[in-house]
Amino acid sequence: MLRTLAIRDFVIVDAIELEFSAGFTVFTGETGAGKSILIDALALALGGRGDASMVREGASKADISAEFSTDDATSAWLADNDFAGEDGQLLLRRVIDNAGRSKAYINGITATAAQLRELGDMLVDIHGQHAHQSLLKTDAQRALLDMQGGFQADVQQVATLHKNWRNLARQREEFETNAKNVLLEKERLEWQVQELEKLQIQPGEWESISHEHSRLAHAASLLEGAQEAADLISESEHPVLSQLSSLHQKLLKLLEYDVALKPVTDALDSARINLQETTYALNDYLGRVELDPARLRTVENRVESIHSTARRFHVAPEELHHEFASLSGQLQQLANASDMDALKAQEESAKQVYLKAAQKLSKARGIVAKDLGKAVTVAMQDLSMSGGSFSIALHPCEPAAFGLEQVEFLVAGHAGVQARPLAKVASGGELARISLAISVITSCATATPTLIFDEVDSGIGGGVAEVVGRLLKRLGQDRQVLCVTHLPQVASQANQHFQVSKASSKGKTVSQIDGLDNKQRVEEIARMLGGIEITATTRKHARELLAS
Repeated sequence: MLRTLAIRDFVIVDAIELEFSAGFTVFTGETGAGKSILIDALALALGGRGDASMVREGASKADISAEFSTDDATSAWLADNDFAGEDGQLLLRRVIDNAGRSKAYINGITATAAQLRELGDMLVDIHGQHAHQSLLKTDAQRALLDMQGGFQADVQQVATLHKNWRNLARQREEFETNAKNVLLEKERLEWQVQELEKLQIQPGEWESISHEHSRLAHAASLLEGAQEAADLISESEHPVLSQLSSLHQKLLKLLEYDVALKPVTDALDSARINLQETTYALNDYLGRVELDPARLRTVENRVESIHSTARRFHVAPEELHHEFASLSGQLQQLANASDMDALKAQEESAKQVYLKAAQKLSKARGIVAKDLGKAVTVAMQDLSMSGGSFSIALHPCEPAAFGLEQVEFLVAGHAGVQARPLAKVASGGELARISLAISVITSCATATPTLIFDEVDSGIGGGVAEVVGRLLKRLGQDRQVLCVTHLPQVASQANQHFQVSKASSKGKTVSQIDGLDNKQRVEEIARMLGGIEITATTRKHARELLAS
């Protein structure tokens, strides 16, 4: 439920802060006073489109804040999106500067306009003063029927399945058109994959064979160098190891005279041990390394094969294994795509899955269409359309993203008249009354806690207006209803009444709003009944309306 609305520097509003209660609330005032501006401001706080023209002339920015009480659904959304406030608090804020830049906040945390809209759809349902015009469009009629039935998820699923089916159909059609090109591409990939299959290169093979080739190609130099090192250390006429051992023994004897030589003897002993281990390692290496011309030739041939193949495929030798995997995958995809029978089978399967979901949606739409038609027909009897009827026709059409039928609202204004499409109803008053009946009935089916009707009662008067007022008040027993109206019969039914007026401040026109007590309500209802000159008779009539 909407608890407070604070507006600053918005269009002709200077600064307004309103507190709302449950039940039925109306806004009244002279034409042009700014009644609908309040709805526009709230819509902006709920993520509506904004621009610099909304900033009051001379101000730097427009600032709108709306505080709501939360329910389980909105609390869960806030928690899931990291916007949870304290004690069920929910504060939406929207700021637009005079350059058209916009900022949005949820509970003081920066948000996007899309997040405001998503949350706003859970909080408020706004029926604009031109709602009856949008109902003339087929798409709007279908959307309203689907909303009434709660079919949004089913409609989305049908659209997704239709897209999948049509993609497969397009793929099959493209293959039929480009079959020759597909065949040539398949032959090219087959040749490339066969060439790489012949090579049979393994992951990491290039690194290992490169290392082996280097070792075999330099085997003579490796043997010569290792033997020279071994001879110098332990096998020559004056081996380094023997000299080092002799020197170590001499210095050990001198330790008796000066222990300061101890670090030197320790270092020489460590060097001697390391040289001895080096000798063992060199001898082991010499025992393993040998000249192998045959193996060298084999390795050189393998290296050359890998090199030449890599050049043909324009990749580095170490990437050949990945290239083989990539080309094999492309060939498999092309093979699948070029299998006409398989393509047709996939297309047909996708079509049947779509049709099953679409037919299920059609059946559900038929049930809801029948129930909604009956409910609106009943409401029409109370709106001075006695004997009139409302029905919803589902006309079969070619399979589409929205399903298998076009939705059309049909109306008969009174008994004995053939039902015609709503778009062809001549009377603007009839259209407004039917639109209002639909709005009220469909609103009852939603869980939205706050409903706003912005002059949806235009084109209605007399006794019908009183019926409309009772309808809105009855709707307000279950949820919060806000209504901008110019009808005294509607305004008199409200639990809470605000008057919107214009005033001059510092040479500029600004809109102001005041909550009315019982006495002030009599004067406002009298003004709505009698115009500028309020007489005792109009006041009496106003009191009668309020009393009833």
